Amino acid sequence: MTRPLRIGLTGGIASGKSTVSDLFADLGATIIDTDIIAREVVEPGEPALDEILATFGQNLLNEDGTLDRSAMRQLIFADDEARQRLESILHPRIQAEALRQAGAATGAYTIIAVPLLATSPLQAHLDRILVVDCDETTQVQRLMDRDAESEAQARRILAAQASREERLDIADDVIENNSTIDALARQVSQLHDRYIALTHLPVGQR
Repeated sequence: MTRPLRIGLTGGIASGKSTVSDLFADLGATIIDTDIIAREVVEPGEPALDEILATFGQNLLNEDGTLDRSAMRQLIFADDEARQRLESILHPRIQAEALRQAGAATGAYTIIAVPLLATSPLQAHLDRILVVDCDETTQVQRLMDRDAESEAQARRILAAQASREERLDIADDVIENNSTIDALARQVSQLHDRYIALTHLPVGQR
């Protein structure tokens, strides 16, 4: 059986997954970003948005009819039960669309970026898992700088995700992102060469 190699890309929030995805895209990889899919499945008119509003209330709707993602984030990171309810609405739809795109992908290999891969059934559909790793202090600072979060809220967001150890436990490959963009690009280039070589193997041997 042959098909493009499927690499699951994951990492904690603000670890640098998007930058790594962009670097792989520059080298010709097909990128499937489940964050993008997650935004698409809650657009106005989509069943997931209707279900979210029925579950959590119409107050999560912006005036233009779109989901107030900031308010949703504040709600779910303060309430584990609410987060689990949201995930039960979104995750099956996100997985179905990611696999649809993967099935249509061409080229040597496909990167499927999944922030919560450590707890996702998508693992069963992947050949390898690549974790972008950085220390927690760096994550917190990047999150504060990027999203203007308070340190307390940044740490709550990190606590709601899989731990660094849980992510590393599922990794076949690891990219360390505590340094410069040049150092990151070198690691991506090395993995690109490895993945090109692996794509010639049967699916079960990758």
